[in-house]
Amino acid sequence: LELFRNTAALALLPVFVLILGIGEESKVALVVYACTFPILLNTITGVRTVEPLLVKSAQSMGFSSLRLFQKVVLPAAVPSIFTGIRMAAAASILVLIAAEMVGAKAGLGYLITASQLNFQIPQMYAGIIAIALVGLVFNAVIVFIERRLSRWRQDS
Repeated sequence: LELFRNTAALALLPVFVLILGIGEESKVALVVYACTFPILLNTITGVRTVEPLLVKSAQSMGFSSLRLFQKVVLPAAVPSIFTGIRMAAAASILVLIAAEMVGAKAGLGYLITASQLNFQIPQMYAGIIAIALVGLVFNAVIVFIERRLSRWRQDS
């Protein structure tokens, strides 16, 4: 797990292109790879840091393992899980744009690269601003969902 976590997603771009081709499949696989580890590791951290007193209290009340997970562990881990999702969203945008810059014929990354090569500076900046806006919208949606799922938190 540590070997794959420490391997940069963009370093694997040639491998994904070689195996899956230059189409959408390689970009999707690369984005999934880049998103997997932030979500996975933050979920593991969130589950491991659940207050032991809460778990013991629920067990003493006769909660089954499924009910314990559903009512105690998952709600307590939601903030960490969403931190991982927010990190993964940012990483996915960066990886996708970089993959489009290197090996694509469409997309915002391709638009920025083509605009730069053709000295179409306004188009290039429009692509950069579009990426920033997409990132802001993704983050706002994720924060909204997190707040809806963790209404019990006081700082939400």
